[in-house]
Amino acid sequence: MAEVLPADERTRRILDAAVHLAEAGGFAAVRLRDVAQTSGVALGTVYKRFRSKEDLLIGVLSLQVQDLRDRLARAPIVGDTPLVRVMQFFAVLTDFLCDRPNFGRAVVRASASGDPGMSQRMTQFNGAMYELGVAALCGVRPPRTGEVMLLDALQHVWFAALCAWAGSVYAKEAVVERVASAARLMIYGIDRLPELVAVGPVVAAGPPAEA
Repeated sequence: MAEVLPADERTRRILDAAVHLAEAGGFAAVRLRDVAQTSGVALGTVYKRFRSKEDLLIGVLSLQVQDLRDRLARAPIVGDTPLVRVMQFFAVLTDFLCDRPNFGRAVVRASASGDPGMSQRMTQFNGAMYELGVAALCGVRPPRTGEVMLLDALQHVWFAALCAWAGSVYAKEAVVERVASAARLMIYGIDRLPELVAVGPVVAAGPPAEA
């Protein structure tokens, strides 16, 4: 018999089990029945909270985003210049997704799937990333127009680089470097871009992980 747990703890166990199973064999191989068995939660409870694997993915993502918020609240992004702060922020985001590669690839593929339901949900994720980016770049003050444009453009660069990472074209380090290069170019401009921060070579990825 499944252990009787508070509702929020049951949900956390379900989501933690989903991440564990995804990293073991890829998110596509995750079955709700296996999630129930691994989490020690009744299968009916899993289905009640998450009717599909897509719902489960969004649940995991929401939990991870909250964990990221808490982490940045405890240890805010710091740096002497906007460039340093924005580069550190996107490095943190890249670790957030890429350090759990099967989960990260599932998020990227869901974002690019074109499914209307998933697109709407992933828009909420992008909005959360934007809010965290504003806090990293500007602190408590409202962002200026140029800063809004910078963050919006860098999110697009970041996602494009993540797609290459998901396809095993880039290593994680190359994702960070692509965003950093774009940030330098946007902040300095072509004519003032120092030679020492010129775009470096792309870091090739290793063999693709099972997902």
